[in-house]
Amino acid sequence: MPAENKRFGKVAVLMGGWSAEREVSLNSGAAVLSALLKAGVDAHGIDFKKADTEQLSEFDRVFNILHGRGGEDGVVQGLLEYMGIPYTGTGILGSALAMDKIRTKNIWTSCCLQTPEYKTVKDMADCELAISELGLPVIVKPALEGSSIGISKVEKASDMRAAFELASKCDSEVLVEKWIDGEEYTASILNRQVLPLIRLRTANKFYDYEAKYKSDSTEYLCPCGLSEEKEQEMTGIALTAFDAISASGWGRIDFMLDEQQRPWLIEANTVPGMTDHSLVPMAAKQAGYSFENLVVEILKTSLDENV
Repeated sequence: MPAENKRFGKVAVLMGGWSAEREVSLNSGAAVLSALLKAGVDAHGIDFKKADTEQLSEFDRVFNILHGRGGEDGVVQGLLEYMGIPYTGTGILGSALAMDKIRTKNIWTSCCLQTPEYKTVKDMADCELAISELGLPVIVKPALEGSSIGISKVEKASDMRAAFELASKCDSEVLVEKWIDGEEYTASILNRQVLPLIRLRTANKFYDYEAKYKSDSTEYLCPCGLSEEKEQEMTGIALTAFDAISASGWGRIDFMLDEQQRPWLIEANTVPGMTDHSLVPMAAKQAGYSFENLVVEILKTSLDENV
């Protein structure tokens, strides 16, 4: 156990929460907590749904592994800054922006970064207009959810109502996004180092919740198969996209490469999963990090204090 890991003091691992990604967060949190303890860190797991501010005040810093709303959107970050407790990852502004797919896309577009065209929809009339302008297929998604929750690929106009209703259940703005034919990749970022890219292959219509967390047939290619030159290009774009929304510390940028090898940014994730199916640990392993090393490096982002 490295003695230097004692410098972190008493660490709260915030997990669970109240978002639609609660179960994934509990799984991520359990893995992170176990690794931190093995690394000699005085770490304690807290299901934040049950925690209160008085309990948090006992800790020197926080490893935030809360996925989704409440933990990834600037809410818990604001609380921790108010309390003067350092925490891992992105601050209030970047968290709020990255959680909102619409605002993220607006910023990327303003920075001349390519992201698929989209329409915000409030009813079926808007959905029909979106189809007429974007064509089919499209992806219908809630603006404020992660883990592909509430997302559908629509290939026939007759399927739009069910997709819109599913996304609407997430109590969020809904967007209809132009479908990009091509291969899906992800770029994991750790302390401004872009880890080796991962190419995703699934038998499903797209990389949905089932493909992410349940399927054993999903393929993760790392090395990803791109030329060195192309991977370097995508690495630069991913870091630029990460910086554009004020993200910091660690996170992930997802993108598509179309049939002409043009990159299209899809979304950002500032508290990625850390389960046995998760992408950041896979990329980190390819770069030479053990899972234990990875969680300690993420915890170090709390030393660049946000408060």
